[in-house]
Parts: sequence; C-alpha cells; structure tokens
Amino acid sequence: MKRGCAALATSRSSVFRVLDEPGFVIHHYDWSESSRILEVFTRHRGRGALVAKGAKRPTSNLRPVLLPLQPLLLCYGGDGEIRTLKSAEWAGGHVMPSGDALLSGYYVNELLLRLLARDDPHAALFDMYRQTIQILASGLDNTTAPLLRAFELLLLKDTGFLPDLTLQTMTLQTLQADKAYGLVAEGGLRAMTDGPRLRGMQWLQLQTAIDGAEPLTDLLRICAEWPSEDRAALQTQLRQLLHYHCGVNSLRTRQVMMDLQAL
Repeated sequence: MKRGCAALATSRSSVFRVLDEPGFVIHHYDWSESSRILEVFTRHRGRGALVAKGAKRPTSNLRPVLLPLQPLLLCYGGDGEIRTLKSAEWAGGHVMPSGDALLSGYYVNELLLRLLARDDPHAALFDMYRQTIQILASGLDNTTAPLLRAFELLLLKDTGFLPDLTLQTMTLQTLQADKAYGLVAEGGLRAMTDGPRLRGMQWLQLQTAIDGAEPLTDLLRICAEWPSEDRAALQTQLRQLLHYHCGVNSLRTRQVMMDLQAL
C-alpha cells in the first residue's frame, strides 16, 4: 500500500514538472522578504502563477533575468495553484522596449492579466504576443498605435469576445460595404448613424486579415494605412469593448500613458 502511494506521488510530481517552457513575465509582486510571485504567460500552458524563491536577493541568478517583455525559458513544478520556479533563462531575440513602446508593452501585459484565465493555453495568441513585443522593441516609427489595435483585435478574437465582423450581430445580415456600423460591447456590430463607427468594407477588411495566414502583420498594415479619423474610431470602439470585458472604466497603464502625454 505504501509502495503504491509512493508511485502515485512520483507520477503526480512528474505531471507538474515543466521544462524549458517559452514564456514571459507579465506581472510580479513581492512575497516575503526575499521572494516574488510571478504572473507568467507561457506558450503551452497559458497564464500561470509561479513563486520565485530568493529572487529579490542581490546574489540571486534569477534577479537579472525575470524582467517583463523579455522572452524566457522557464522550468517549474508543483501541484498547487502557485507553482515553484526552478530556473529561468533569457531566450534572446530582442532588447527591452523603451519609451512609449515600454508603456505599450505594459498595457498589453495588463490586458493579458485581466482577460486570460489561468491554465488556459493560447498558443497562437502567445505567438502574436511575442511578435508584438519584438516589433515594440525594434523601435520602428509610427507603428505603436496600429500595432496595439492589431493585438487588441487578435486578443478579443482569441478570447471569444470579438463578434464575426462580416455580419450584423443581432440580425446576422451581411454587412453592406458602404454602410456605417459600430461595435457595441453588449450588442456587437450594428448599423449606426452617429458615434464611433466604420464602413462595412473596413470591418470586412479586418475580418479577412484576422482569418489570414499572417494576421498581426496584415492588421498592422491595414491600421497604419487608414486615415487618422478611422484609426481613432476603431480605437474608441475597441477600448469600450475591452473595458466592458475587463470590468473597468479605465486600464491602469492607459491612464499612465494619458497622464504622461498631458505633461
């Protein structure tokens, strides 16, 4: 009987041992005098919580590695809600974003933290996130705002909060190319004559890009090519939808960005 229990314990331990998992730290907070709790987003296991024991000590090998917006390879294990980080290595690929790009990266992290459930894999979204951070770190001019709109669309699609952009949500009627439609948090896409809205042709263009082979790249290009008033209309509608599903009136990082712009 004891031998069987020991075998079961070994089996359970091996199930929850994860090696060299691609991931990012999206948030952290102090836990005890020397350790931190990490919220991580990993490719195969989604969002999860890890305790990094001793990570706050000046001599810790983890301290210079566990930075946000940096690609990591994580090894961890345990059978609790908060598992134990065993090791972390920088996976390389890009440097830390800076300036507005850094704040935009924190904004993307806040969206993940609020909209993703723990232990729910989103491999395709992870790849889009990694690509988004790489573009932010590249420092390319005039790409940040279109890039954020592209990622917001893909995040809403992957979490099931984005309606089909080829149909009016309530009636299931196909969009007319030259007619105006607005994206409403509680009602989806519907015909509108005032307020933030886009033409049917533009919503159809976005849906085609979302369904394509390179959705982030295609959405980035589309949003960058649109006139400023159309980009602003899309931003307002996506912001309202995100706030609704996050259950907040304003995201912390967005408010920080607005305060800095005001200065």
